[in-house]
Amino acid sequence: MKFFVDTADIGEIRDLAETGLIDGVTTNPSLVLKANRPYPTILKEICEVVPGPVSAEVAATDLDGMLKEGRTLAKIASNIVIKVPLTWDGLKACRVFRSEGTMVNVTLCFSANQALLAAKAGASFISPFIGRLDDIHLDGMELIQEIRTIYDNYPDFETEILAASIRTPLHVKQAAMIGSDVATCPAAVIKSLVNHPLTDKGLAQFVADWKKTGQSI
Repeated sequence: MKFFVDTADIGEIRDLAETGLIDGVTTNPSLVLKANRPYPTILKEICEVVPGPVSAEVAATDLDGMLKEGRTLAKIASNIVIKVPLTWDGLKACRVFRSEGTMVNVTLCFSANQALLAAKAGASFISPFIGRLDDIHLDGMELIQEIRTIYDNYPDFETEILAASIRTPLHVKQAAMIGSDVATCPAAVIKSLVNHPLTDKGLAQFVADWKKTGQSI
């Protein structure tokens, strides 16, 4: 499974990129607001650090606006993925961008039928929001499973499932077990995946025992 980091913080991205474990980046207006810097500058810096897909979301909600903004964003770097909402105009924009050779991430997916339409429109990625479904007492992972089943039924679909709105390490594990192609996570969630109390306990024991040997390497 590919790991994308969900942030517009270039410091976080650089830190994770050094591990070699990050395959891409996703951004959205809320993350840009938090970063409080010009969006083109943020995207340019991210694309210089991460060679993989970098999702840049349009702000417009109408077709003409999406096309104008998306084409502007796509000029920033060759690895920019235009992010559009799962609306009729978003699907139309997806089809146009794909015909122009630009990757597209269709976001705010909350149903399998929506994911089916996105694949038909040629989306490069579909972003089902796990955490937001959990927030309203639905099973976000059930949606991932439904989309995986539908896409596997139709091998001609090339759309990758990008599990989004991931809140916990459990979400990551479940998405991987179902077969999500990508998980996009906050930096804190990605870093927490390495943690286990028995790892800490075992390492502490090894360090203590090595000290008792009086040796050095």
